[in-house]
Amino acid sequence: MDKLDIILKTLDDKLAEDVKVINLEGSSIADTFVLASGASINQTRALADYIEDDLEKEGYSLISKEGLREGEWILLDVGDIIVHIFTMKNRQFYDLDNLWEK
Repeated sequence: MDKLDIILKTLDDKLAEDVKVINLEGSSIADTFVLASGASINQTRALADYIEDDLEKEGYSLISKEGLREGEWILLDVGDIIVHIFTMKNRQFYDLDNLWEK
């Protein structure tokens, strides 16, 4: 299973909301953004932990993670994939869906 499949399966299994994949080919930031929402700060933190655990089980590791303490916007850097896990309020506010879509 590749990294993106693991991430998407984990988000689906753990009931993340409004999961979206944005292709960023040609960008110097990453190849792919994965955006997802959690219903609460506890859920966003849990989603991030589950993704990290599931990736490690398959031999992948995170380069970095940010925002876990606050839990409003968590960023997981998996190299060519960056996962953004938001509370619904912050996802609407920052609107990365529209900012990065081509």
